Amino acid sequence: MYKISSALSSFVRGACQQLLEPLNAAGRPTGGNVKVLQLLSTSVAHLQEAETQPQEVPATSTNPAKSSEDFSFYPPFPGQDSALRWGGKKFEELPIVHIKATYNNTHIQVTNSEGQSMARTSCGTEGFRNVKKSTPIAAQTAGISAAAKAQAKGVTFVRVLVKGLGPGRLSAVKGLSMGGLEIVSITDNTPVPHNGCRPRKARRL
Repeated sequence: MYKISSALSSFVRGACQQLLEPLNAAGRPTGGNVKVLQLLSTSVAHLQEAETQPQEVPATSTNPAKSSEDFSFYPPFPGQDSALRWGGKKFEELPIVHIKATYNNTHIQVTNSEGQSMARTSCGTEGFRNVKKSTPIAAQTAGISAAAKAQAKGVTFVRVLVKGLGPGRLSAVKGLSMGGLEIVSITDNTPVPHNGCRPRKARRL
């Protein structure tokens, strides 16, 4: 290891001496690799000029670091102020689509930001009966129907709140986007018990 390091240091020392040999006492090249020396001298001169010149700050942005920190493509947290607008509305003013996905049906209701109902549909109202109500196709159809009803009321951008573990929770969101609604955010409001109520006894078969 010592031999390799000593060989490397001697090689670097010899290369530096070859570069500096053409310089005489006045600092001008007298021979050797003149192109390399010219390149080194011009680069040093440019660096010195850049250091002496004052840096100009653009007057368009008063504080670019602050503006870049404040801006975000993601929806804000509840209570957080944001400069983003969807159709001229803030995030808190957007209509809300409530999706309740049970094991036997999927309910979809569109409300405004204050909670007043604007449109409502489910798999049963779309013509599905019995076991077919609990299929993803039925939930997707209900989502498309809810999107059409909401667009008739002038709704374009919505927030989605999903509750439940039914088979149609993802298909309903897909149906909303297929129906023409622009989904800004998706929130899962499924209630999770912390060892609350005692479950039912196991079913005998």
